[in-house]
Amino acid sequence: MDILLQQLINGLVLGSVYALIALGYTMVYGILELINFAHGEITMIGAMLALAVITHLAGSGLPVPIVLLAGLLTAMAGCSVLGYAIERVAYRPLRHAPRLAPLITAIGVSIVLQNLAMLIWGREYISFPPLLPQGWFDVHGARVTDVQLIILVTAGILMLVLDNLVRRTSLGRAMRATAQSPQLAGLMGIDANHIISLTFILGSALAAIGGFLVSAYYGLAHYYMGFLLGLKAFSAAVLGGIGNLRGAMLGGLLLGVIESLGAGYIGSLTHGVFGSNYQDVFAFLVLIAVLIIRPAGLLGQNTADRA
Repeated sequence: MDILLQQLINGLVLGSVYALIALGYTMVYGILELINFAHGEITMIGAMLALAVITHLAGSGLPVPIVLLAGLLTAMAGCSVLGYAIERVAYRPLRHAPRLAPLITAIGVSIVLQNLAMLIWGREYISFPPLLPQGWFDVHGARVTDVQLIILVTAGILMLVLDNLVRRTSLGRAMRATAQSPQLAGLMGIDANHIISLTFILGSALAAIGGFLVSAYYGLAHYYMGFLLGLKAFSAAVLGGIGNLRGAMLGGLLLGVIESLGAGYIGSLTHGVFGSNYQDVFAFLVLIAVLIIRPAGLLGQNTADRA
């Protein structure tokens, strides 16, 4: 029972990060019906920028919260600018092109960002400075670290804020109107290009936070980390129903729990044939299963239902 509870906690922590990153995928798809495959690399850039600032300020004598906040805000600002630039330069000129064109462009942008990060920060893993609290507390035999608690609380607050922003504010109404029909939204005085840019900026800022939390959780960052993170977050978005914000949140949490439980029990279930290093397989098995059984996702709607 202790092992089950521990794996559930680990899965919720990991899933909350997947959910934050998946929100970027689902917001862009909800408005443009575009899969922004460069989103995982934006997450990686966020982690790298945050670590660069934190490492630089770690020995400056500034309080630890100020150092961490400076790294996080730098990552959010940098990724927001990057997200805006990608939308403006790579996607907007192709908005009326065949749907395959922006998809290929997204893959190309992903490769460019990977190689750019490799040139700037190198091929080696970058360690997170030992600034975070190392304490833990017991929950019915399971261990919850301070870092895990920080990740859960931060992700929960951000998801709640975003959900309320989209559902209860004028910006959220403009985003939903643009998603329904950019042409009709324009007739109502909404600048669709402005809303789309803001969507990319918001999604990129959340990706930066996700990258920061992942690097803090594992204590490492790498120029290639965004590839797998992006695929898993995309799987989470599809699982929940891509284009649905709450679906992305649910899908991220479920995927994290499934992956964690799989890593914890796959060894005993296969009598040692497979180990926890196969945990990444579960994300893609879930993606395949959802596409076969319910392509619209858990909270998504079929195209026929929306018509």
